[in-house]
Amino acid sequence: MPKERLVVICPGRGSYTRDSTGYLESNKNIADQEINWMNNQRKVLNLPTLNDLDSNTFKSKTHMIGLNASPLIYACSYVDFLSINKSKYEIVAITGNSMGWYTTLALSGVLAFENTFKLINTMSSLTKDNNGGQIIYPIMDQNWQIDESINQMVLKEIQDAGAYISIKLGGYIVIAGKQDSLEKLLKKLPINEEYPFQLPYHSAYHSSIMSSVPEKAFDLLPKSLFSKPNIHIIDGRGHIWSPYSTKISELYSYTLKNQVTKAYDFNSAINVAIKEFSPDKLILLGPGNTLGGPIAQILIQNSWLDIDSKKAFKNKQKNEPYLISMSINEQKKIVS
Repeated sequence: MPKERLVVICPGRGSYTRDSTGYLESNKNIADQEINWMNNQRKVLNLPTLNDLDSNTFKSKTHMIGLNASPLIYACSYVDFLSINKSKYEIVAITGNSMGWYTTLALSGVLAFENTFKLINTMSSLTKDNNGGQIIYPIMDQNWQIDESINQMVLKEIQDAGAYISIKLGGYIVIAGKQDSLEKLLKKLPINEEYPFQLPYHSAYHSSIMSSVPEKAFDLLPKSLFSKPNIHIIDGRGHIWSPYSTKISELYSYTLKNQVTKAYDFNSAINVAIKEFSPDKLILLGPGNTLGGPIAQILIQNSWLDIDSKKAFKNKQKNEPYLISMSINEQKKIVS
């Protein structure tokens, strides 16, 4: 019997939420050696261990700062990836959103586990004092279909405020900017339930505001850390890096420069994943399920598998789920 084809999706910052508490503990005995290694590295840096963070009461000022959130998310995604039943499923491609690109590099063999941890720590350190942040705002209607009039309005407000598109995220736009630009947008964008919402402890990632970061990153992270991927990976432009044709120097440059200073197009990454690889299922690694909605909205934009509305997506998920979220136990059991 042929294996089912999977595309794996790695979440980014903001995916470890209050509901994620205990996520690592629930996956204990998976990747113990790697988790212990990271814990020891963090002790040397006088930072709380990942297990301590995972077991303690969730606090935004602790769990959402980059130096804590990013490695914790990386660890959760890593153990989920290892739990996929490789004898039943074939992973044909891996992609991710924002910080999820770094996890993608680890899972595809571009970076060793330890070097991905080093990359994540280095980038978190280089960007933590950045004068800026990110706002998220919806550009869709109640059916999760893009409302072009809202989209155009938001794009104009971004331009007028001197801000930038940071991430194209399904039915949302993530906006990067200096704090004064974000303050203008928080006042100017029409209130839509809890939006506009400034993401806590996020820097102005994926924008030219980060232009000083790449040069420092190149000095701290040598190209020798990088290898060709052992599986196809899809970046934040929708570009495919293959095991055979990848030029390591270009992948190195993209990772430390382009994806730091240019907008991250998660929509294009998922479009390419479904159209070029035709997977039987999409697998969203934990922690959390914050990417579930945006992925569904991208499927709706494409009417993929006749999913053309929020209702159609929910019906599909109820009867024969196409998007498997590893943070939902009933779905995780399908592929573990």
